[in-house]
Amino acid sequence: MFGGNAPILVLSQNTKRESGRKVQVQNIAAGKAIADVIRTCLGPQAMLKMLMDPMGGIVMTNDGNAILREITVQHPAGKSMIEIARTQDEEVGDGTTSVIVLAGEMLGIAEQFLEQQMHPTVIIRSYRQALEDMVRILEDKVCVQLDVNDRSKLVEVVKSCVGTKFIGRWADMACSIALDAVQTVALEENGRKEIDIKRYAKVEKIPGGSMEDCTVLSGVMVNKDVTHPKMKRYIEKPRIVLLDCSLEYKKGESQTNIEIMKEEDFTRILQLEEEYIQRICADIIAVKPDVIFTEKGISDLAQHFLLKAGISAVRRVRKSDNNRIARACGATVVNRTDELKEEDVGTQAGLFEIKKMGDEYFCFVTECVNPKACTILLRGASKDVLNETERNLQDALHVARNIMIEPRLVAGGGAVEMAVSQALAEKGKTIQGVSQWPYRAVASALEIIPRTLAQNCGANTIRTLTALRAKHAAGGSTWGINGETGEITDMKELGIWEPLSVKLQTYKTAVETAILLLRIDDIVSGSKKKKDDAGGAAPMPSEEAMKE
Repeated sequence: MFGGNAPILVLSQNTKRESGRKVQVQNIAAGKAIADVIRTCLGPQAMLKMLMDPMGGIVMTNDGNAILREITVQHPAGKSMIEIARTQDEEVGDGTTSVIVLAGEMLGIAEQFLEQQMHPTVIIRSYRQALEDMVRILEDKVCVQLDVNDRSKLVEVVKSCVGTKFIGRWADMACSIALDAVQTVALEENGRKEIDIKRYAKVEKIPGGSMEDCTVLSGVMVNKDVTHPKMKRYIEKPRIVLLDCSLEYKKGESQTNIEIMKEEDFTRILQLEEEYIQRICADIIAVKPDVIFTEKGISDLAQHFLLKAGISAVRRVRKSDNNRIARACGATVVNRTDELKEEDVGTQAGLFEIKKMGDEYFCFVTECVNPKACTILLRGASKDVLNETERNLQDALHVARNIMIEPRLVAGGGAVEMAVSQALAEKGKTIQGVSQWPYRAVASALEIIPRTLAQNCGANTIRTLTALRAKHAAGGSTWGINGETGEITDMKELGIWEPLSVKLQTYKTAVETAILLLRIDDIVSGSKKKKDDAGGAAPMPSEEAMKE
C-alpha cells in the first residue's frame, strides 16, 4: 500500500517546485514590463509619455515617478515595482527612473539562473554580497568630495540633474532657484544640517507671464486678500501677529439653552457678544501690530475695531502657510489673544503688500531679514507647463538638498555604473563556486544605465558600450555617455555629476526589490472561499486569477 502512494508524494513536490518557478518567472516578467515602460524616459533625449486619467484629463511628462503614479497595474509584483519609485522619491527625490530600470534588469538576469535550476537563495546571497561591495566601491573608490561654498560647482551638479527634464532649457534659472531656496531654508542645529523643503519651500504656480519671471521670494506669499476694503495694503517694516484662534463670537452648541424673559435680555446678549469681541481685539491692539494673520475667521465687528486701530487683517490662512510666515518674519503663532506678548510679534519682514496677479489677489510678506522659509513663484504659459516645471523643480530642490547635507559626488552619464561594474567583475573572478555567476551577472546588469542612455539618443549601442568598456579597462573611471549625442565623453570635462546619496539609494532599493521579488514562490488570493458541500478544502485560485 505504502509503495503505491510514494510516487504520488514525489510528484506533488515536483509540481510544487514547478509552480514556484512559474510564479518567479511571472514576477520577473511583471518587473521587466514596468521597467520597459519607463526605460525611454531616461536621459536628456528622453521621450515623453502622455497619460490619460479616467476623467479625460491628460498629463505629458518624462518624470518616472509621475508616470508610475498614474498607471494602473494589476499584478502584485508590478505594484511593488511602482512602490520602489515612490520610496526613492521620498528618500532622495531623484533617480526614480534609474531605480526602476535597474531593478527590472536585476530581475531579468536572474531568470537564466532559475532556468538552470539554481535555487533562489543562492542568487539572493550573491546579490546581497554584490550590493555590499557596490556600496564599498562607491564610498571608497568612485566618489569625490565637493566644496559646499563653491556655488559654480553646486550649479553644475544641479544642472546635470535638470538637463534631462523639460525645464532643461531654463537650466541656469532653475539651478539658481533651487540653490537659493535650499540655502534659505537650511537650519543648523547641534552641528547637524536640517533642510525641510516640503514644509518651508512652497511652490506657488500662477499661469501667465513667462518662465523668466520665476523667482524665489525672500519671504512668503499666500493667495489671500485683506478682509476689509479700507485696510492698508502696503506696509513697510510691518509688525506681524500670527493667531490660531477665531476673532468672532463662538455660538453655543446644541446643548446650550438660553431663556429670554424680557425684551432687554436679547439686547444684553448682543451686548455681551460685542464686549467679548472688543476685549479680544483690545488684547491684539495692545501689542501694536500692523498686520494680523489668523487661521480662523474674523467677524465684521472685529474687522471694524481692527480697522479703527489701523491694523490690516488676513483670515483663514492655512496652518502650513502660517508656519512659513512665522519662520520668515520671526513671529510666534499664538493660540489665545490674552497670551499675546511683545516677543510673539514678528519684526523681521521688510514689506507687507497685496498685489493682483491675473484675476486673484496675493499677499506678500517679503524682504525678510534672514528668512528661514521661502516661496518659489513659478510663472508659465499654461497649467500643464507649470505642473511639469514644478515636478522638475522638485527634483532640482532635492538634489540641491542632498549635496548640501552630504557633499560627495559621483560622475553621471552612466560612468559610475560602468566603473562599479568593472570593479565587481574583477572581484567576481576571485569568488569560488556556483555563486560567482549571479555575482558577475549583477556587474553586467549595471551596464543597463549607459546602454539605455545610448539607446535613447539613437547611438549604436553595441559599439558605444564596447568602446566605453575599453576606456574603463584602461583606467578612465569618469568616462560615460553623452546623453545628447550618444558619444563617449569624459564626464569631468562635461561637468555631469550626481550626488552620492542618490546613487547609493538607487542601488540599495533596486537590489533589495529584486531580492524581495525573487523570494516569492507563490501568489495566493487573500479572499476567503466557501468550502464545498462535501466539506473539502477551499479550491486554489486558477492561474488566470493569479495573473490578473
